[in-house]
Amino acid sequence: MFAGTGSDVGKSVIAAAFCRILKQDGYSPAPFKAQNMALNSFVTSDGLELGRAQAVQAEAAGIPCLSDMNPILLKPQSDHTSQIVLNGRPTGNKDAYDYFSEDNNDMLRKEAYAAFDRLSERYSPIVIEGAGSISEINLRDRDIVNMSVAVHSDAGVILVADIDRGGVFASAYGSLALLPPEERKYIKGILINKFRGDLRLFESGKKMMEDICKVPVVGVVPYYKDIHIDEEDSVDLALKSRNLEHGKINIAVILVSHLSNFTDFNALEQDSRVNLFYTNNTEDLQNADIIILPGSKSTIADLCELRRNGLAVAIIKAYNDGTSIIGICGGYQMLGTEISDPECIEGNVGHIPGLNILPVETTITNEKLTTCDVFSLAVGDNTTNKMEGYEIHMGITVPVTGTENSPLNKFADGRKDGYYKNKKCMGTYIHGILDNRPFIDFILSPFSDKLNSTDSFTDYKDFKEIQYNKLADHVRANVDMDLIYKIFEYNE
Repeated sequence: MFAGTGSDVGKSVIAAAFCRILKQDGYSPAPFKAQNMALNSFVTSDGLELGRAQAVQAEAAGIPCLSDMNPILLKPQSDHTSQIVLNGRPTGNKDAYDYFSEDNNDMLRKEAYAAFDRLSERYSPIVIEGAGSISEINLRDRDIVNMSVAVHSDAGVILVADIDRGGVFASAYGSLALLPPEERKYIKGILINKFRGDLRLFESGKKMMEDICKVPVVGVVPYYKDIHIDEEDSVDLALKSRNLEHGKINIAVILVSHLSNFTDFNALEQDSRVNLFYTNNTEDLQNADIIILPGSKSTIADLCELRRNGLAVAIIKAYNDGTSIIGICGGYQMLGTEISDPECIEGNVGHIPGLNILPVETTITNEKLTTCDVFSLAVGDNTTNKMEGYEIHMGITVPVTGTENSPLNKFADGRKDGYYKNKKCMGTYIHGILDNRPFIDFILSPFSDKLNSTDSFTDYKDFKEIQYNKLADHVRANVDMDLIYKIFEYNE
């Protein structure tokens, strides 16, 4: 188990690294995180939902993702309320107080343990990821993701500490000091993550850490910038903003407050023809060639925000001036004439006009559609190319009465998706659509005359495989694998 001294110390990526390392070494690993809080999710082959981080870890392990890898997923809808996804299916919304009630907590703990037990019957070893800090003493009696899971699974725990944020000695020592003896005995090592500089300068630091914490330091992993692994949270998207570039196609992704599935754009980031940036600044849209409205967990609230901050007017003006506009999932809903929420699932607003760029209208429904899709374009020259993606949405979108249906995509089972207005205006419910080279070529084709080069990123799946192997090599080279395996064998 990889637990942390706090949030964002790198547990997810370290767990992904060990999923790949163990796969390389002949084991059959699988990831597990009892409870995850994220807007970035994925869909299993049988239509169940789980956190994106565990889907990434499963991909690193070379296995299909299962809902048992993340039995409890919390998808925030406000500061106090989240949608609860249990064993892959939404069970309703709860505020924090009700969620942590004793009866609800006991039920969730049992479900988490049952999922772990099912998973451990199929794979070995299980690479467990904790959440946040292991030493939130006010939450100990309600813990269903950290040390309670370690105790249930009899896992050797490696504490991950982030040296880049400072205070690494205090955070590691304090985390262990606050654990009761019956939990602390499970801590078998400390992994120092995100080290910058010459590793030799921390040799004395390792000895000091071991002396005060009474457990070995299993490794010091350097900070990296040249390995690209899908991230769990979208906190750094604004930092990816780049200046407009000549000789490339400039694509602006609108930063909305409840942005979900931001990994939809990772393949574009690696395409040499593209300059991708994220923005909520109206001025940035003036010179963009393509504007993408992304998915949202709270579509109506984000549409209201677009109107308040002037982005709605800027998007409409950009489209009228010839900029391509593409909507994905919630962004697709926003591009229509109206969004209705008759059961007030998203809040108190029962009806709101859309941006009126696409002739479609949406009704928010209680039922969430989660499915993996094989599809092809229904328009253009790539109608025979088979592509893959997935859907996660609560809503039905149809053409406005009197408007002819004009689907963007067609599924292998005969269903249709999205709306195609013209080569510069379209919407889709399919997440992961931009992982497919034919679709990227399709949306870039109106701007081919802008390119200085025809070089492009070709196969995103191959690219990700290279990244997982680079990550495994990076971590393997900086940890004591003999000690790691001793910990693993001890707990077998």
